[in-house]
Amino acid sequence: MNITHINLQPFPHSPPLHYRTCLLSSKSLPLPRKFTPSHIKQSPSFASILYKKHTLLSYGCFGIKRNRIRSSVSEVEEEQKQKPVAVKRAYPFNEIEPKWQRYWEENRTFRTPDDVDTSKPKYYVLDMFPYPSGAGLHVGHPLGYTATDILARFKRMQGYNVLHPMGWDAFGLPAEQYAIETGTHPKLTTLRNINRFRSQLKSLGFSFDWDREISTIEPDYYKWTQWIFLQLLKKGLAYQAEVPVNWCPALGTVLANEEVVDGVSERGGHPVIRKPMRQWMLKITAYADCLLEDLDELDWPESIKEMQRNWIGRSEGAEVEFCVLDTDGKETDMKITVYTTRPDTIFGATYLVVAPEYTLLSSIVSTKQSECVEEYKDIASRKSDLERTELQKEKTGVSSGCYAKNPATGEPIPIWVADYVLASYGTGAIMAVPAHDSRDHEFASKYDIPIKWVVTPNNGSCIESGKAYSGQGIIINSSNMRVGLDINGLSSKDAAYKVIEWAEKTGNGKKKVNYKLRDWLFARQRYWGEPIPVIFLDDSGESIPVHETELPLTLPELDDFTPSGTGEPPLSKAVSWVKTIDPSSGKPATRETNTMPQWAGSCWYYLRFMDPKNSNELVDKAKEMYWSPVDIYIGGAEHAVLHLLYSRFWHKVLYDIGLVSTKEPFKCVINQGIILGEVQYMACTDTDGNYISADSSDELGEYLQEIIPEERVVKSGEFFVLKDNPNIRLIARAHKMSKSRGNVVNPDDVVSEYGADSLRLYEMFMGPFRDSKTWNTSGIEGVHRFLGRTWRLIVGSPLPHDTFRDGTVVTDEEPTMEQLRSLHKCIAKVTEEIEGTRFNTGISAMMEFINAAYKVLFIEQLELDFFCLVLD
Repeated sequence: MNITHINLQPFPHSPPLHYRTCLLSSKSLPLPRKFTPSHIKQSPSFASILYKKHTLLSYGCFGIKRNRIRSSVSEVEEEQKQKPVAVKRAYPFNEIEPKWQRYWEENRTFRTPDDVDTSKPKYYVLDMFPYPSGAGLHVGHPLGYTATDILARFKRMQGYNVLHPMGWDAFGLPAEQYAIETGTHPKLTTLRNINRFRSQLKSLGFSFDWDREISTIEPDYYKWTQWIFLQLLKKGLAYQAEVPVNWCPALGTVLANEEVVDGVSERGGHPVIRKPMRQWMLKITAYADCLLEDLDELDWPESIKEMQRNWIGRSEGAEVEFCVLDTDGKETDMKITVYTTRPDTIFGATYLVVAPEYTLLSSIVSTKQSECVEEYKDIASRKSDLERTELQKEKTGVSSGCYAKNPATGEPIPIWVADYVLASYGTGAIMAVPAHDSRDHEFASKYDIPIKWVVTPNNGSCIESGKAYSGQGIIINSSNMRVGLDINGLSSKDAAYKVIEWAEKTGNGKKKVNYKLRDWLFARQRYWGEPIPVIFLDDSGESIPVHETELPLTLPELDDFTPSGTGEPPLSKAVSWVKTIDPSSGKPATRETNTMPQWAGSCWYYLRFMDPKNSNELVDKAKEMYWSPVDIYIGGAEHAVLHLLYSRFWHKVLYDIGLVSTKEPFKCVINQGIILGEVQYMACTDTDGNYISADSSDELGEYLQEIIPEERVVKSGEFFVLKDNPNIRLIARAHKMSKSRGNVVNPDDVVSEYGADSLRLYEMFMGPFRDSKTWNTSGIEGVHRFLGRTWRLIVGSPLPHDTFRDGTVVTDEEPTMEQLRSLHKCIAKVTEEIEGTRFNTGISAMMEFINAAYKVLFIEQLELDFFCLVLD
């Protein structure tokens, strides 16, 4: 390996040339002797320093005289000590950063041209679409944005065509709620929030291509969201159904299961009930198999893929029919179909459970139990699906008063109503096998229902008393020759096959593949969302899609967007907009007044970034084929399931209609860790206000907590204690940043005091990118000093009157072999760590290089030239 050379690579945009920082090869070109303006205009602060020194330009009107080189780095620091007053910052970020941010914006430096040289490799790096909240950014937000920015700059230096855009997922409930509370139109609020976010992001120096900025609330954008909905409608993947939904009267809208916590809305804490409503649904279940199978091809965190597998929840089993008995114990024409993944346990089914919403429940319930069942249904309607199926919750239920016949045993078994069974999963009814299912066992024990053991472990081990055995094993107590079924002695797997074969032969059931995944509820009773492009004929109720040439169907202006309280969406108040004429038949018609959920606009935005100004089609075919798929997609793990799953679903539909060229939208997904607020220290106190050590507070019953300022805290071993009383151990805990906790750190404040470079560098240095980390404002001072040391090494120490010392320890002498080795070791390490998104260790390597540079007499100019490119 020839370590005296480094590759040059043409830069993909204007300016035409940029250094490529990479591992070196014997075929590389000689080291260049000078920078030119074109080298630095797309690089951050430090690369610009080098050009300024060569051209005698400056931030503070300083000049460089190459014949006045001091004898050592220590002389630089010694001279600084001798100067008691310095009116200029050691690292003048307040001059550097605004100057170059203005330059980048005025010259559209990071713009990706519409027509790129497609012979070059591409790199599409994308952040998950931010929602522009009124609170603006906190210091946790730039973590992911900084990572994508590093990767974008890195790939530009390597000669790639880079697509690095930014936009806004701007529809949604928060803006509408704020509008209702204040009377401000949600568009005004949203645009104000977008301006705030954009300003903050630009102040942080990110290299986004702002020419491609998009927002889901703009008609030119949601025209194509509506167009995609029409394609779903054409393919039979969009339909209407009467379904039980989470209805929040206070918010006046339907909520997703994830938006309901303990029976109340996640936003505002309002009561939520279950209510049947006509809703638009998207048939995501039609794509369940390919959504599951194609996960194996993706470079995603295994935990994320596993979450999606569990959400899809594919299982193989059987549907079995249980005949309902009348009051005399005779079979009726009514049958309850259950889905089970364990048909081998059918002889152990001692009762049935149906969901409170089960369609045949009213026909099953006895007159005696009717009132109890109605009361129970009302209570269940106030719980979310997640709350009802929580394993740790106590199981509740009520008897229907009726029985069904177990087709395998021929015996009557009771039918119960319980909310741990959901109407939306399977058939809404289950056969309960309490000996071999923990939920069924808990329920049966509570209500004194018989428990029959039909599976014994393969190894003959004893089953723990009082608990269900849910594993596989050898079948016992499972024979009834009157119905022609004997599975005793078989393994669970073989017994399941035999039961399915028997059920299909006798007409008692069939093999069935089932999914936990439900069709996507795609309607919201809100104003602030995309209008659904469908009308209904007044005389027949027939639904007619709006013609594609009439898109976008824009939101009407409304002064009153408050909920109607009846379930009718706010758009129903726009009477002149709602009442229309079907252009095909000339008949009076009514527009759909539900709007799309917030997920809609964020399902496909990555495609629009490829061709944001195209008014004729969603995306140009050639551009899509070049840029697809997204190479790196970075965002929070909270979007692991729904956003990613919905995006994959829409992408696969677009693939099937020939609009996109790849089966998957995102090649690699990375989830950054959460930045928690600063550590809070809490002391326990008794009712008299006396401090209690945290390690003994549990023994004393009730106690209070008091926040302790950091200056009163000291670390003792692994714990924190009171400085003036070390016997009092404190509780030290960091929480997710939130306004309610008062622990939000505004990045504007950090940038004002330390600069954007320091903030970005600190967030990357805090720890592994994927791990959660605790913010510590004092920690940023360390990386700020590192930047200051780098500045002093290259430019010199600050002087009064906004000037810098003439000359540095930099020389034009040829670097020694040891210096070159140190430089290229740093380049190789940083390259490797950036590619692995191990940014913190890459920064450590740069710190080591600067430490080594301060130990030598002279620094060769090109060493620092290339180091600055690595740092940037």
